[in-house]
Amino acid sequence: MLLGSGELGKEVIIALQRLGVEVIAVDRYAHAPGQQVAHHARVINMADAQALRQLVDAERPHLIVPEIEAIATQALADIEQAGLAEVIPTARAAQLTMNREGIRRLAAETLRLPTSPYAFADSREALQAAIDARIGYPCVVKPVMSSSGKGQSKLDGPEDVGPAWDYAMRGARVGQGRVIVEGFVRFDYEITLLTVRAKGESGAVETFYCEPIGHVQVKGDYVESWQPQPMSERALERARAMAKAVTDNLGGRGIFGVECFVKGDDVWFSEVSPRPHDTGMVTMVSQRQSEFELHARAILGLPVDVRLRSPGASAVIYGGIDAEGIGFEGVDAALAVPESEIRLFGKPVSYARRRMGVALATGETIEQARSRAAAAASRVRPVAP
Repeated sequence: MLLGSGELGKEVIIALQRLGVEVIAVDRYAHAPGQQVAHHARVINMADAQALRQLVDAERPHLIVPEIEAIATQALADIEQAGLAEVIPTARAAQLTMNREGIRRLAAETLRLPTSPYAFADSREALQAAIDARIGYPCVVKPVMSSSGKGQSKLDGPEDVGPAWDYAMRGARVGQGRVIVEGFVRFDYEITLLTVRAKGESGAVETFYCEPIGHVQVKGDYVESWQPQPMSERALERARAMAKAVTDNLGGRGIFGVECFVKGDDVWFSEVSPRPHDTGMVTMVSQRQSEFELHARAILGLPVDVRLRSPGASAVIYGGIDAEGIGFEGVDAALAVPESEIRLFGKPVSYARRRMGVALATGETIEQARSRAAAAASRVRPVAP
């Protein structure tokens, strides 16, 4: 049972089905991308503990695979405790990573990993006080519970505090009323280090690392990614050590998207998702096994192969318009770009800034792959029905 059936879940479902797994796709709205390719589709509010438990009791899945953050994680813990299903990677991992406060305190206070300065606030006044006393400007404010950059703002001065608080409250999926404020790290670049916990040759769970993925974010939402991201050996060693510390603590099997800031040889832990990462869509063309195939194999206890096949890149295709049932023009022109591919997600409703697809490309160099992906994405034009 997949909890959340967006574009990432859709690819996980396809990978699982190729390995003979029956999949139930659950989402908060009908005809979500993953539901279009699953054996069964169910629509519930996954943040409703009673509704989630009733669904699990009715369907009796062997495996529950969360794909989003907005889930009643205590219900998952109860389900796991009762032995009704195995939660991937674990119910504890889902609980900690759903809430930015839980994972930040684990990383910084328990594991003692370097992070940006941070504080939590329950009101606009507490947010202002935390900035004045500890964090300073510039800083970044995020809801403790949100995804894909929703509700995230960069603050350059006191005049930004009110609008940032209001935006964070609108962007929070659940648990409204609490934010994290982080000191701004003047990094050279950000990476996603896809880290896989899967059975190795010994039969025990081992840790495997994909090549680092570089990415560009706008308002906390990724718009472009590429693999591999060049970085020093020392920085890569530090990033891998951080990823292993966090994922060993969270436990279980599957892929984790570990995000880090890098400046020279210095690395700061940022966040982790216990599932495929949006910036990792590039792996559909760059790796021998995509992040979705790696996740499926790890979940099922099968061998994994994290080797890079070619430098690759991805570029987001936005909806551009607010409409239902949109179409796309220019796909033929996009696919005329050498070594390019397109994935259109099939979301039933488009918004101007909603991610409706992604262009993928490979090349002899990262720069060539990025140029091709951007060119392909620019040629796709969403059109109203």
